[in-house]
Amino acid sequence: MSSRTIALDERLYAYLLDITVPESDAQKGLREETRRMTQGGMQISPEQGRFMTFLLRTLGVRHALEIGTFTGYSALCMALALPADGKLICCDVSAEWTAVGQRVWREAGVDGKIDLRIGPAVGTLAELRRQGRENGFDFAFIDADKENYDAYFEHCLALVRTSGVIAIDNVLWSGAVADPDNEKPSTIALKALNKKIFSDPRVDAAMLPIGDGLTLARRI
Repeated sequence: MSSRTIALDERLYAYLLDITVPESDAQKGLREETRRMTQGGMQISPEQGRFMTFLLRTLGVRHALEIGTFTGYSALCMALALPADGKLICCDVSAEWTAVGQRVWREAGVDGKIDLRIGPAVGTLAELRRQGRENGFDFAFIDADKENYDAYFEHCLALVRTSGVIAIDNVLWSGAVADPDNEKPSTIALKALNKKIFSDPRVDAAMLPIGDGLTLARRI
């Protein structure tokens, strides 16, 4: 029993990874390749990837959205959880970064499940709505530019079905959201969305201290 979430020192974190994160060779290779990149810190942690794989399987997700793909580790974790006829639409602005993921998706045999859309995600999501895809997705993962998080959330709320789940990453923002003096645009956007979600009657939600903070919002 513990009255609050336990802190993870390096030894305990290593134990957690060792016992709970059975990464495939493709996952481990992609994560290590990304870690060596200048922007490698944008990648989700392996334990978060494992959690998302578990979550999608538990929810029985067949149709999913990802806003912000980077080099494709989170997309790989989700695609591995989808059934053979499942589909993940990935939205990103960088053909260069996502090309890294595309190579590994092919090697892992999940590229047929992933539909990569290059371009501003707000436009891609709006187009999906115009195509009549509202209520057509079981799950959405938001992990892109923070200033547009509210717009992404609103689009996903329309695209995800009733009882579907929207996962929002970086909601703790390395602790910046708890700093009243931090007025950076990204921090302000995250603070506003955090407050909005937990007072929004359209969803029920929980915030988890995994990675840089992950909120799960279920559409009511």
